[in-house]
Amino acid sequence: MRKLVIGCAQLGPIQKSEPREMVVTRLMALLEKAHGQGATLVVFPELALTTFFPRWYMEGDAEVDAWFEREMPNAVTRPLFDRARELGVGMYLGYAELTPEGRRFNTSILTNTAGEIVLKYRKVHLPGHVEFDPDRAFQHLEKRYFEPGDLGFPVARALGGVMGMCICNDRRWPETYRVMGLQGVEVVMLGFNTPSVNSQKASEGPEARLFHHRLSCQSGAYQNSTWVIAAAKAGVEDGHPLFAGSLIVDPDGQIVAESETEEDELLVHACDLDRCAFGKDTIFDFARHRRVEHYGLITQRAGAEAPPE
Repeated sequence: MRKLVIGCAQLGPIQKSEPREMVVTRLMALLEKAHGQGATLVVFPELALTTFFPRWYMEGDAEVDAWFEREMPNAVTRPLFDRARELGVGMYLGYAELTPEGRRFNTSILTNTAGEIVLKYRKVHLPGHVEFDPDRAFQHLEKRYFEPGDLGFPVARALGGVMGMCICNDRRWPETYRVMGLQGVEVVMLGFNTPSVNSQKASEGPEARLFHHRLSCQSGAYQNSTWVIAAAKAGVEDGHPLFAGSLIVDPDGQIVAESETEEDELLVHACDLDRCAFGKDTIFDFARHRRVEHYGLITQRAGAEAPPE
């Protein structure tokens, strides 16, 4: 048995006025609580240092860049990294990244128990739109503020297993899990900030959204025989509700832990990484059963095209 005790650290709302220093204090409290329950890895949400700022339309670079981190760790987050190293706990941390060249990404990093960054991921599947849309109940401007990720879906051997990452909307795309699955991934970590109501489909409320969220995580876990750790930012941020639904899903697609609140909340589970082996070797033995000669459309075509009438 290769047991990895993982903490899934949900955050309640972060208001626009809340400084990063206050958020880091909350992250450290969750980190220490997880360590107290035996965790050696903690998964934090997407954009874990700030409110979900893409809901606001901004034009000036200075206003936009104020939400981004130019380096990681930096002066504000260094206490979190130092404490994680002291405790011997690795972290998945999501944040808005501004590169030295001025490029902006929705990013997550993985650290090992020594506090070293061992993997970086930049969100590939950006939802939303670029310009202000008066017909939306609220804006979702990720395509305005971020570039699509340019690192693909890398995995790394760390913390005793094969670790991979994705962010929020990535979880809805089967290609996300499959690319990591083809690299033998055993733990997929993902942070998310998801509105409780669809901005273009008001009839789709939180229960429908939670159903699709669970479905995406469970199917990705089962079809690639991997653990999935999904950490939410939840609650009402400046009048905008986000659903919770933080989950830990086992390699059979079963939910083994789920959040019960929309506040700061910790889920902890001892994940046996050896449980990935049966699905990888038997049910979904990719080397024996995949027929790549028939999958060409997956990479040759982006949009769906029906056959001619």
